[in-house]
This record gives sequence, C-alpha cells and structure tokens, in this order.
Amino acid sequence: MPTYTLAAPVTAEIDIRKSRFIALAIPVADRAAAMARLESLRAEHPAATHVCWALLAGGQSGMSDDGEPSGTAGRPILEVLRHHEVDGVLAAVVRYYGGIKLGAGGLVRAYTDAIATAMQAAERIERVARGTLRVQTDYADEARVRRWIEQENGELVEIAYDMGVRLVIRVPLASREKAAAELRDLTHGRATIALDA
Repeated sequence: MPTYTLAAPVTAEIDIRKSRFIALAIPVADRAAAMARLESLRAEHPAATHVCWALLAGGQSGMSDDGEPSGTAGRPILEVLRHHEVDGVLAAVVRYYGGIKLGAGGLVRAYTDAIATAMQAAERIERVARGTLRVQTDYADEARVRRWIEQENGELVEIAYDMGVRLVIRVPLASREKAAAELRDLTHGRATIALDA
C-alpha cells in the first residue's frame, strides 16, 4: 500500500480572538530532521507564546502541546495529519497570544483549523523508499555514470576523487538491484557497486 507525503512545505495563518496562529506542514525525512526544523522555527519566532507540533514519520512519530493545556494542541494537529493520510510530515503551529483566553475547546478548534487550512493547500505525493548505491569506478566512466543518474532520476549524494571516482547515489529502493546491474553494464564491469542497507 503506498504512503504519501507532501510535495513541498505549506503554510497558512489564521487569527482567532486576537491570537495569531501560523501553521506549517513540512515534508521531513525523519525525526532528527523534524527536530532541526522545529529549532529553526523557534529561532524565526522568538516572541511566539507557543510552538506546538505533531510528527508522523513511521516509528518516529510524536507531538507536543508546548505549554498549552494537555491535549489541546499536539493531538488535534496529529489528528489532522492522520486524516490526510500522510507520513514523513512535520506539522507545527506557532501561536502569538492575543490576550483573550480561548478555553480548551477553543484551543482545540484553533489548532485544528490552523493546520487543516494549511493542509488544504498541500499537494500529496507518493512517498518512495530510497536506498543508496556506493559506486567506485575510474575517471573515464564518471560522465557516463552522471548521465545515468540524470536519466534515471537518481540523486547524487556524495562524490570523492582519489585513485578513481567514488559516488554515493540514492535511488528508489525497489529498483536498487536493477540500478546496480545497469551501472555495471554501463561501465563494462569496471565499476564496483555496494548496496547500503
């Protein structure tokens, strides 16, 4: 069964009784990337009262009310993500308090509406598991391998030069063995290829 993520980050802003809610939904690779993005979000909004969030990332999911009453922010945000059936997505809502208390029900509605508004603008795409190939070849084959990467929508992650050329390439996990065979053929067997776990 395919899983979906977002094609690009989306944002929305709503005002409720003088409080400003800035919602962001961001595709992320894993929890570490999500936490790094949250830190930069807090740095971008140092005067914000709360930065509440939820993360769906396989076994690395989580949420935080960030000082709001328990269950009024993180869980509603998480439920919106679940409703949209996405994975690999960090949803965060930055709140600037406007001086009027909303109550528990009002907070749940505000956080739900903020992230739902952002998600309405989001484009979902199929999430494709990717794996890496480590290719060691000689200089004469580098241009051929680079052309193959472009044609096959691979991603060149790293390249190093010494006695030969070492490339780290990310490709869809399902086609990794086929990619390794194609690269061996392309280099007439000169390339050595290792598949990372």
